[in-house]
Amino acid sequence: MNKHIAAYGEIMMRLTVPDNMLLRQADTLNYSFTGTGVNVTGLLSQFGYQTSLISSVPDNSIGTTSISAIRRLGINSDYILKRHNNLGMYFLEEGYGNRPSNVTYTNRKESSFNTVELSQYKIDNILENIDVLHICGISLAMNEMMRQNILELVKAAKQNNVLVVFDCNFRPSLWGDNGNEKAKPYYETILNEADIVLMNEKDAIYTLGIGSDKETKEEQLEEVLPIVSKKYNIPIIAGTKRIIKDNSHNVLKGYLFKNNKIYYSKNYEVTILDRIGTGDAYTCGIIHGELSDMKPQEIVEFSTASCSFAHTISGDTPLFSADDIIKVMSNEINDIER
Repeated sequence: MNKHIAAYGEIMMRLTVPDNMLLRQADTLNYSFTGTGVNVTGLLSQFGYQTSLISSVPDNSIGTTSISAIRRLGINSDYILKRHNNLGMYFLEEGYGNRPSNVTYTNRKESSFNTVELSQYKIDNILENIDVLHICGISLAMNEMMRQNILELVKAAKQNNVLVVFDCNFRPSLWGDNGNEKAKPYYETILNEADIVLMNEKDAIYTLGIGSDKETKEEQLEEVLPIVSKKYNIPIIAGTKRIIKDNSHNVLKGYLFKNNKIYYSKNYEVTILDRIGTGDAYTCGIIHGELSDMKPQEIVEFSTASCSFAHTISGDTPLFSADDIIKVMSNEINDIER
């Protein structure tokens, strides 16, 4: 547990419409601070790791408040800059029944994080003090400066023997027209440096251009993941399959490709309180499993249980311990914990 894990990522303000209402109905909003990097470092902090966020927030009261919020999650804020005036935000309308949840971003590309060059961070000092670096593919979609920031940071991390975790997290709406084609060269550069990759079959087929004539997701995964691993020399590739029954009930199954073999978890039936951030809980399980020298089957079971449990926590950042996940895996569900 003495490993130091850092994420390069944006702190965002989440504005949630209460009581499953539409935005047009509400006259109040609940706010919190989130982001993929926040979610990953926040949960790993609960697991007992030292964690830090490499980011930038506005030099105003909003920025100060966001830093206070992540500190409460146990995240070190020493690598957070205060620059410019804007914080990225998103509005969340939570789904109900047949109506899906809806996310609307605002002010994101003009945010402090997405307008600060990497040269403003003390990267050499940061990389000397961390063991693992997490990168999210969403940031690649923001602008060309961010893409160059990430490529430079990943290269420097590898030179410092820092373990690189890359979550592909491709977002078509952020990349725009011909998004897969635009993203491909950046993804390929990072994949050649990454040690752990979170990826699904669509990333391999549509972004990397690795063809498959298989019909089911599992068959596609079993065909393309060995090719991706060999082509880019990636030791570990992982992700989840999700079957959507309705807006509040899903079935999850995790997968892990390691040592030229694919491992699957059991199926988890989940009742959803809050779905956002659950994929980050899976990522945390993979990182923790690798750093704890778990066997591959143990890692994929632990990670999927972590993802499943995150669906029961309100807010983007899941807050539970590794022991809580073990209880989920063991089906130790009690009426009241006394």
